Amino acid sequence: MTNLSPSDKALVPFVSVDNMMKLVHHIGLEPMLKGLADYIEADFKRWELFDKTPRVASHSAEGVIELMPTSDGEVYGFKYVNGHPKNMKEGLQTVTAFGLLADVGNGYPVLLSEMTVLTALRTAATSAMVAKHLAPKGATTMAMIGNGAQSEFQSLAMKAICGVDTVRLYDIDPAATEKAARNLEGWGMKVVACKSAEESMEGAGIITTCTADKQYATILTDNMIGAGVHINAIGGDCPGKTELHKDILTRSDVFVEYPPQTRIEGEIQQMPEDFAVTEMWEVINGTAEGRTNERQITLFDSVGFAIEDFSALRFVRDRIQGTELFMDLDLLADPDDPRDLFGMVQRAAV
Repeated sequence: MTNLSPSDKALVPFVSVDNMMKLVHHIGLEPMLKGLADYIEADFKRWELFDKTPRVASHSAEGVIELMPTSDGEVYGFKYVNGHPKNMKEGLQTVTAFGLLADVGNGYPVLLSEMTVLTALRTAATSAMVAKHLAPKGATTMAMIGNGAQSEFQSLAMKAICGVDTVRLYDIDPAATEKAARNLEGWGMKVVACKSAEESMEGAGIITTCTADKQYATILTDNMIGAGVHINAIGGDCPGKTELHKDILTRSDVFVEYPPQTRIEGEIQQMPEDFAVTEMWEVINGTAEGRTNERQITLFDSVGFAIEDFSALRFVRDRIQGTELFMDLDLLADPDDPRDLFGMVQRAAV
């Protein structure tokens, strides 16, 4: 791992939204998605090293605010993130986020970054990294059901990492589908706007669901799902919010990030506590099976986990080295005598 201690320990590198967008263009969107997927996969391979806990959530009628912490013993990371579906009607983002890395040895922060853009990138990279292991061989078409802020990132990550060349879009709001189709023009994918979820799934080997309502919903019913597909269910991510009929789960082999969190927030919250799932890190390590036959339905019940954010922050920290795509924040008090914080404050009056 790159040395995470800044040369001046009182200054903390900060990546703003503007600089994050510049970093995307500096690296290239598809290379960045691939790079993030590589970092996430590498951290899944050392999954057992990490501190793991379900995210700490504060729920309200309007949405949720969450903290997502983890550590590999050398570096500590957390993300602050909200989810407020009502925000869209007020011209605000449904999800916003920022994150931090710190040196475990001295507790000093070593990176502060926006994570609204970065979360969209890491979520898409995680989806495609998992699909690389679970999707049917040769799948080149994806149904993208829910065409909000995630849809273009999801589509392009599947293109860059899994070779998907056709995306079939559907949203209950036709304006969202028009937006996604417009944004995906010129990216080398065939884009098909569909009038129903059923239509979007025609010929699709990968089905991604990403809707925003904070409620139990049935975006996919059992009779809509044929044999041999991979379902990438990323919209259900908090208690009381699901997208799939539970009968789909009973027909599928279900793969998750961290079961104690997914059983609270994911599609499997509909199922008994002993409902069998496979942890994705075990598939990546080769200690558990993923896809075993062409008729198998695989389902990634993704709710997002802190280790993925840690991986994304680690990637950003490494890639801003030697660039001007960050600013140093005077975030930490640094008195000449560590015991004389009062004296430092008093001298500031001069």
